[in-house]
Amino acid sequence: MTAPARKTRLSDEEIARYHEEGLVIPDYRIPADMLARMRAEVDDLVARHPDVRPELLSGAHNPWGQSAKILGSQAWLDFCRFPEIVDMVEQLIGPDIILWGSQLFCKPAGHGMAVPWHQDGQYWPIDPLATVTVRIAVDDSLPENGCMRYIPGSHKQRSVVAHEFVEASNVAIRQQVADLDESLARDDALYAGQISIHDVYVIHGSSENRSTKRRSDYAIRYMPATSRYVRDPAFPANAYAAKTSQLMNYTGRPLWLLRGTDRAGNDFDIGHGRRAA
Repeated sequence: MTAPARKTRLSDEEIARYHEEGLVIPDYRIPADMLARMRAEVDDLVARHPDVRPELLSGAHNPWGQSAKILGSQAWLDFCRFPEIVDMVEQLIGPDIILWGSQLFCKPAGHGMAVPWHQDGQYWPIDPLATVTVRIAVDDSLPENGCMRYIPGSHKQRSVVAHEFVEASNVAIRQQVADLDESLARDDALYAGQISIHDVYVIHGSSENRSTKRRSDYAIRYMPATSRYVRDPAFPANAYAAKTSQLMNYTGRPLWLLRGTDRAGNDFDIGHGRRAA
């Protein structure tokens, strides 16, 4: 008997849910062999960077090293290019797709950091601001071990709301939405191998991991090639990041045109083949 075909595209209902809520959990799982490789790569990445909190492993897809003291690998870049995932991204942002970032959010059992409620866009130098993030659950990512939470529909205003500085040091980022009704939140609960996809304007965060189980998600950032990745240090998002996230080096990041045509004059030479300063 022929095995049933894998579901590798978003349904009309899933696309509608993404546009309505700003986040969708597709009826999909990555292949088992890919999940096994990702788990091995998580262990390797964490072991190679003992001086970096595992919640802060930014840029694993860059095999030359790009920011936050991280030296990535070709394996992570291959995960970002996985055709089944890029196919779903294409359904949401169109055929011209740029890979510009990624981050491993690995919360250790017992002491994983919280992520305050926030939007990503105020420190991402993309003009006009347009990005989808695909989160791949490498481990089960559930309420008990600090899964991501989000505010459905918070993307609809298409603007970055007011944020304030977080004084606490035991958090993964030092900013939070200034005024928020947390009763509106939903869990982005994923079992290992599942994915979720969310819009750049969605307000989201997560609690500490005080459980006995690690939580590891890999977040991949894709932008439409109708937007420009701005490298000017004076651009507001870059100026903000320079004050609050000095290690991130947004201006020196490499870009990859995964599909289609660049329509915004992006620079695909910077950052490739060398370790960024």
